[in-house]
Amino acid sequence: MPDRFPSPFEIATPEGAEGWQEMYVYSSMFSESRRDFEDSMFWFQDGVHWPNVLTPWDATFFEFAIASLSQYNTRHLQVPPANGIAFRILNGYGYLSPVPADESTIEERVANFTDRAGHYFMNWNDLYDNWMTKIRDLVGELESLEFNPLPEIEDADEVVKSGAGLGSGYALQDNYHRIVSLGLKLWNYHFEFLNLGYAAYLDFFMFCKTVFPDIPDQAIAKMVAGVEVDLFRPDDELKRLARKAVDSGVAGAFSAGDVEATCEVLKGSSEGQAWIASFEESAEPWFNFSTGSGFYHHDKIWIENLEVPFEFIRNYIEMVQSGEDLNRPVDAIRAERDRVVAEYTALLGSDEEKGEFEGKLGLARVVFPYVENHNFYVEHWSHSVIWRKMRQLGETLVKEGFWSDADDIFYLKRTEVEDALWDYYNSWATPEAPAGPSYWPPIIERRKGMCNALSKAKPSPALGVPPEVITEPFTVMLWGITSDSVSAWLGGGDAKEGELRGMAASPGIVEGLARVIFSADQISELQDGEILVAPLTAPSWAPIFGKIQATVTDTGGMMSHAAIVCREYGVPAVTGTGFATTNLSTGQRIRVDGTNGTVTVLD
Repeated sequence: MPDRFPSPFEIATPEGAEGWQEMYVYSSMFSESRRDFEDSMFWFQDGVHWPNVLTPWDATFFEFAIASLSQYNTRHLQVPPANGIAFRILNGYGYLSPVPADESTIEERVANFTDRAGHYFMNWNDLYDNWMTKIRDLVGELESLEFNPLPEIEDADEVVKSGAGLGSGYALQDNYHRIVSLGLKLWNYHFEFLNLGYAAYLDFFMFCKTVFPDIPDQAIAKMVAGVEVDLFRPDDELKRLARKAVDSGVAGAFSAGDVEATCEVLKGSSEGQAWIASFEESAEPWFNFSTGSGFYHHDKIWIENLEVPFEFIRNYIEMVQSGEDLNRPVDAIRAERDRVVAEYTALLGSDEEKGEFEGKLGLARVVFPYVENHNFYVEHWSHSVIWRKMRQLGETLVKEGFWSDADDIFYLKRTEVEDALWDYYNSWATPEAPAGPSYWPPIIERRKGMCNALSKAKPSPALGVPPEVITEPFTVMLWGITSDSVSAWLGGGDAKEGELRGMAASPGIVEGLARVIFSADQISELQDGEILVAPLTAPSWAPIFGKIQATVTDTGGMMSHAAIVCREYGVPAVTGTGFATTNLSTGQRIRVDGTNGTVTVLD
């Protein structure tokens, strides 16, 4: 068995993707000038957030997200053991490598972190309320941005006689700069609380591991389960709308066919019109929900692809009509949570230990909702608005002949969009023919070919020399990367033939038929009682959890969104198997042991 992964400098470019480096910012590339550092690090491909090839503009959020995470660890909060995360793009895929803090700085960092994080923990509710205001204001600012074709002549009153001194050309440039700036601000806001949320849970986790040496990771996770979070609100709204359709007698409209036909039937009655009004109330903001991770412009968004929420509502209507309970098993989850807490509290020997246990658990529960809520407000709602606004800008340049499809804009780097806008603005101002209509189409077509070629090549799960033992807690808890998974990637490990091992993400043991899917477009293929096997799941897949028996994923740890959502819906899950979608096939009978983290092929 090899003891290392290939060097990033040994990875070949797939045929047809030659020159792919032109699509990304130079600083995101592996480079000879940093080779000593890059070859000394262990890099893993982040399939939890960026499982697919990044188009040039989509890489913006990859860069903004990781840089923002890093600055909070290193410059804002001074998280004691961890600096930031180095990131690179190789063959279109994102790779990460945590950078540890210098041991000589730990003592000083502990003092700084205690002071800064302590302020947030002591004032969590007020600061979180302020965060919500900031996010809603930011979304409102994004919504206000408009990207319309420049006028033949500026309005005399609004532009000239008003003394504004600025016109439509400036506004177009400025609005694009603002959308980029707001995107970076968004990701700064994202990590204002997230690292603290994980830190509080990690502090409780490590305390439990110290005082209860044999405690399973899953038992610790159970103690903070049973939360009410906004991330589940979109699914709750679907269920509400399904019940309303049944109660108001308009459920039959959902057998009329597609969305357009269903809406036509609904419009034919006052009850149906009331249902449509109720749907529209839910849609903003709750259906600004991506079918993927939220990081790709091509993932479907519910509010823009109504067939997605309508299909979920149709399924829920059938469940309501058959007498099934649509509610998450919150009471059972909380009862189990309280049982586990009582069990371990009884093992503590002193009042001091009990007080410390209760304090750390209490803090973890207070901050834990943010660990999930931010995902809706940032990756889904805010990103959905940004994708829409970028398409509006793309469509404006379609009308000017710069390219043929609004989505072509995502094949430009964010700085190249500035170049295209300048060309448009300058040619309008002069006036003269812009260079863009002949310049950009061949570049876009070449890059589409590159992305297609890159997507056909499976990325290496990791690069470089792995540590002997992976102990960095976030790497284990969020990404599900452990010493065992690294060994399995290298061709070793002690898993039995016909067995996969991963993270025991959500308890329970079930047997059933596997259904392997690779994207949200295949969700409709799932049949009642099957076991979902996927590279990863998205929070927006929650409506299918009432149909499936269990979930198995290639990526993700105990604190990944997939794991948390499965626990909150009471669905057994094994995450971070590495090879589930490769080694399992649709129709195979398998046993999923979410309590011990194993998947066994039965036939």
